[in-house]
Amino acid sequence: MLTYLHIAQIIIAIALIVAVLFQARESDLGGVFGAQSAVQRTRRGVEKVLYNSTIALAVAFLLISLIIVMIS
Repeated sequence: MLTYLHIAQIIIAIALIVAVLFQARESDLGGVFGAQSAVQRTRRGVEKVLYNSTIALAVAFLLISLIIVMIS
């Protein structure tokens, strides 16, 4: 069972990395140094799904990590 949890953790970690990299929407130089743009907009469509799935993947990664620690 521990092997399956490790495999699931690796898969979730890779998916989480991909989801975070897809969210790089502000790639200008001001975004690199922490400056925020003056335009505020809401997330819609694919961007909202990607944002929510990133949160879900992070929570799943945390829970699986805790379960692995408890079992070991």
